[in-house]
Amino acid sequence: MHIETLKVFCDVVETGSFSTAASQNFITQSAVSQQLRALESKYRCRLLERSRGGAKATPQGEILYRASREIIDRYRELETELAQSGKMVGGHLRVSIVYSVGLHELPPYLKEYLRSYPEVNVHIEYSRPNKIYDNVISGQIDLGIVAYPQKHPQIVITPFREDQLVLACPPDHPLANAKKVPISRLEGQTMIGYERDIATRKATDQVLRNHHINVHYAAEYDNIETIKRAVEIGQGLAIVPLPAVQHELEHDTLKIVRLADESVTRPLGIIHKRGRHLSPAALKFIETLRREDIQ
Repeated sequence: MHIETLKVFCDVVETGSFSTAASQNFITQSAVSQQLRALESKYRCRLLERSRGGAKATPQGEILYRASREIIDRYRELETELAQSGKMVGGHLRVSIVYSVGLHELPPYLKEYLRSYPEVNVHIEYSRPNKIYDNVISGQIDLGIVAYPQKHPQIVITPFREDQLVLACPPDHPLANAKKVPISRLEGQTMIGYERDIATRKATDQVLRNHHINVHYAAEYDNIETIKRAVEIGQGLAIVPLPAVQHELEHDTLKIVRLADESVTRPLGIIHKRGRHLSPAALKFIETLRREDIQ
């Protein structure tokens, strides 16, 4: 039985989705179904229960999953040891990243990485922070990139960079022409924010509380692109990472104002599962992200 087939089976069990497993393994959904049918035929039992809620392992499937997971993890360790001994950088690399960083800060690093290590097949997905942590811990991805990385006993955090947070305004807003404003000027303002469970929103709310500032949130979204569009049409102001609004600044669809009272920054971190042997591809990706000559 091929390692690849066991990995596909594990990915289906862990994600509950044939389509997600197909994407993670760079194959079609039909190929996933064929491989799983072959497994069930080989072992002469039903391994998965399929329902509207997704795929779930049967009792026999759970037995195969536990053994397959051990085989795959050991095989990855073997590949890593062989690759490190031969100084080869190749294989697959799965990275999950929050939207604002993936869309606006990752591209120059990714371009340099792909140029330097063309043998690596890189799969990048954008996701919510809580899912990134879950996928790192479960082993579904190699690396995650998150804002305000949270300490966890199963997670190792490597610092990436820090973003300055600024106030984004529509061009016709009374604050738009100011270079800096005290945080007190936000008192009573209508704001557009990240959803409340997102770390950047928690951090900005804490800054406002520290200065005893009350604002009104007109809308809350889970991604930076929707927040920017809402600000552009005048629904409110938003505190956002500076790198995420460079395009809008160049095209004059948004204005940014710095907060005068303090430098509000957003730390970014690279996370991976504690105890997991990182492949040369993953180690070189971290090394590339931490280079100071890439902007």
